[in-house]
Amino acid sequence: MPEKKTLERAEADKRAGKSASTQAGEFVKEQVDKVRAGKHGVRSAKQAIAIGLSEARRAGVDLKPPKKGATSEATRKKAEKDSAAGKKTAAKSTAVKKTAVKKTASKESAAKRSRLSTNVLKRESTAAASSSAMSKQAKSAAAKRPAASRSAAAKKAAATKGAAGRSAAAKKAAQTRAARAHHR
Repeated sequence: MPEKKTLERAEADKRAGKSASTQAGEFVKEQVDKVRAGKHGVRSAKQAIAIGLSEARRAGVDLKPPKKGATSEATRKKAEKDSAAGKKTAAKSTAVKKTAVKKTASKESAAKRSRLSTNVLKRESTAAASSSAMSKQAKSAAAKRPAASRSAAAKKAAATKGAAGRSAAAKKAAQTRAARAHHR
């Protein structure tokens, strides 16, 4: 379940006219932060991203499922189900459903289970969501895209940044280059 602030940030992105992938980025960021905090574990950066995208779709972000052949059929189907779940309205049906009464576990066993899962998460590595792992994932994903696509994205980013934004980015880039040159 996404946090309220994540939903609010995604909603603000939508109001600002930002793309669905930008809105979904808020959910991915939340997942990465959760892994880094040790709230849950993942085996790779790709898994953290997948969980975030799934949450985004279920929260109603209009994120298209991957094209046929881009991923496994199971992944594509899951994305479609998540999108469908996000499109369903809050008022589903007025018909009253009969639900089986579920036995609740005793407080002791619930506390024990909670403690065990917390201890397991403490042993779990957070390396999968490290900045280097996320960078490596981003670079490998970008490398799979054609040069023309990457170039078009860069041009669009530069165009939407504005003169002041471009100037600030250039200054930041110069500082970064100077800092890296100093460390060599």
